[in-house]
Amino acid sequence: MSDKPLLVTRHGGLVRAVLNRPARRNALNGALSADIDALLAGLREDRSARVLVLSGAGGHFCAGLDLDEVGAPLPEEQRMAAQLERNRAIGARFAALASLPQVVISAVQGSAFAGGLGFVCAADIALAAADARFAAPEVRRGLVAAQILPWIVRRTGRSQAARMVLQGHVMDAAEAARIGLVHQVAPDAAALDALVEATVADVLQGAPGALAETKAMLAALGGAVPEGYAEAGARAFARCTTSGEADEGIAAFKARRAPAWLADQSG
Repeated sequence: MSDKPLLVTRHGGLVRAVLNRPARRNALNGALSADIDALLAGLREDRSARVLVLSGAGGHFCAGLDLDEVGAPLPEEQRMAAQLERNRAIGARFAALASLPQVVISAVQGSAFAGGLGFVCAADIALAAADARFAAPEVRRGLVAAQILPWIVRRTGRSQAARMVLQGHVMDAAEAARIGLVHQVAPDAAALDALVEATVADVLQGAPGALAETKAMLAALGGAVPEGYAEAGARAFARCTTSGEADEGIAAFKARRAPAWLADQSG
């Protein structure tokens, strides 16, 4: 398989984009994020493309932001600025995906965590294999699920979203379907492929202009992200990364140990 971080293929009006960092469970680093942004920018003006299918290589969808980049050793002021810029870009990326004129389908195997979960919820249609797992674990890393939260709320409602971002637990595919996080679950990878193909075939029965107009009308019902939220979320994330909790949470995650705040509660 190519070492490009994003593999894009096209057949007629169908565009497939595969996140391709399997050794990192397709975690988002700078190169992968830049490739996704370039793809979305191109699709926005491409009326010959009708469907985008987003998936991941190596049996996983996307494990979220690459924590090696979040925890990079920088002076506090530079770190705050870098995290602020990164989180602003993340929010803009989800908005760009959701506002595409094409119908966006997420096809999920394995992990769909944090930012990966954001992609699932920003897509129009979410399909999963039975082995898919979903989580918003940011609080367990000393971070905040800032930019994915509005999209989870849009998909599941505020109550279920609150549970996901506060509890931070891993949810299986059956539970994800029950709360509306995904639309349908297939028993295995082969069945997921078949389900995606059938869904694409259904979508392509629609007239291109009518599909784009329908998406515009759905957007006119109200945006997922309230005015001012994206900037507030970016600042909240940046504050968390420089609070010390993120350093401990990320270090504990990498070392596969309990973070210090759990040890503090044991006494």
